[in-house]
Amino acid sequence: MPDHPSFSPAEVRHRLVETPGGRIHVAEQGAGPLVLLVHGFPESWYSWRHQLPALAAAGFRAAAIDVRGYGRSSKPAQTHAYRMLDHVADNVAVVRALGERSAVVAGHDWGSPIAANSALLRPDLFTAAALFSVPYSPRGAVRPTDAFARLGGDEEFYVSYFQRPQRAEAEIEPDVRGWLAGFYAALSAGTMPATGVSSVPEGGRLSDRFPRGGSPSWLTEADLDVYAGEFERTGLTGALNRYRNVDRDWEDLAAWDGAAITQPALFVGGELDPTTIWMAGAIKAFPETLPGLTAAHILDGCGHWIQQERPGEVNRLLIGWLKGLAAG
Repeated sequence: MPDHPSFSPAEVRHRLVETPGGRIHVAEQGAGPLVLLVHGFPESWYSWRHQLPALAAAGFRAAAIDVRGYGRSSKPAQTHAYRMLDHVADNVAVVRALGERSAVVAGHDWGSPIAANSALLRPDLFTAAALFSVPYSPRGAVRPTDAFARLGGDEEFYVSYFQRPQRAEAEIEPDVRGWLAGFYAALSAGTMPATGVSSVPEGGRLSDRFPRGGSPSWLTEADLDVYAGEFERTGLTGALNRYRNVDRDWEDLAAWDGAAITQPALFVGGELDPTTIWMAGAIKAFPETLPGLTAAHILDGCGHWIQQERPGEVNRLLIGWLKGLAAG
């Protein structure tokens, strides 16, 4: 079996399923135990295009969703509709709508904490969690916006920059395709600027830190067309509203302060990913926060978009882990 089968759009099944908050678009391939794939910012189900055929070929039912606010899924108007509890409820509803009683949940970027909290809050349904790029970090004592304000130092941390409604939209939406190309390049191995893109200079924009010229090797013009086409149609507010709920999440999850995820877990990060670097403490805490962790890998010379930058390697690690769960 090849570890990186070719993506064939014709082999992907698409459906809309009902959830308490509206509808979630699901792209499926394969049959077998369910693996629910949750993307991050600014992506879509399409960011799992290399994993769908590989998981299907390995005997799994792979289901990649458009997270609420993205793509073909519902986009509630209220900012508070994008709190973590709502995303977990969406994942629960998807699993049930697909006729399954349990699933392994996997997430990348913002999808990683969504996957982790799905496993934390519904261990009856989500039997294991695979986390890509963003390590699990349980709810702590410090309000998130206060913590992010400190991370920026003399500048403004990007999560803080995203807080005010319409601010980032005003930067991005006049040239969605150009902004996405720059953002993807800024966090990719080979095109990542030495200065990083985690903070915004005073009076500036996040895109001021983007590299000029050069495209990541993993991103084709056709891929960029898919992403840009979705955000040109939907706008960015739904996607950015996830960032605008970090304090609500902190309040909602007070009962789970410091809680560990005990199900089997996998973590894969990129060596060059700023997230892996500034969340190094969370990785070090895995023995306490992820006692069921069965494998953790940092991919040498890899950036943030790991399942797209290194699909063959990620597929081998993910499928090997999943088969190990089945064998156990």
